[in-house]
Amino acid sequence: MNDWITDMIKSSGYFGLVFLMFIENIFPPVPSEIVVPLAGFLVSQEKLTMVGVIIATTFGSMLGAILFYYLGYKLGAENLKNWCDKHGKWVAIRRDDVDKAERWIDRYGLWGIFLLRLVPGLRSLISLPAGIVKMPLLGFLVLSTLGSALWNILLAYAGYYLGSQFSDVGKWTGPISTAIIASLVLWYIWRLIKSK
Repeated sequence: MNDWITDMIKSSGYFGLVFLMFIENIFPPVPSEIVVPLAGFLVSQEKLTMVGVIIATTFGSMLGAILFYYLGYKLGAENLKNWCDKHGKWVAIRRDDVDKAERWIDRYGLWGIFLLRLVPGLRSLISLPAGIVKMPLLGFLVLSTLGSALWNILLAYAGYYLGSQFSDVGKWTGPISTAIIASLVLWYIWRLIKSK
């Protein structure tokens, strides 16, 4: 996967970054923890600019966030819960998971969105319950954008300062990505078995 991400960024530049970050929000196994530091490394090689990287990665993140927000907004809580009752076992989401997400949003509001945009794995998923509870769109967009931008700035500068040692990151991120995906698959299987 790392080679595909590298080729995409090198061949498509900022458009590739927007696409990869959009996909990362929809399909988390494409991790921002690889995409954005690689872009930061390319800034150190003067192939991209830091401002361009931050804008492109944040824009891509927000496209994915808006899609999930809109989906949650249109579905509404009751429709999603009914869907979970019928089909949720296939995606390992139950009715009570929707209830928990709603309670979390009610408790922490917009600042909760900001904070969760800084948490890997939950960054993209928080947009769905935000839409379900019909959180004000402007507030959602502002704090989601701020959280995403901060996350991308941290990762881009990490890649920038790694400089020539960036290639060593692949030795660590490859096994870590594999472990994360394997953990998600095992969790999914466990949830399927538990739901039956």
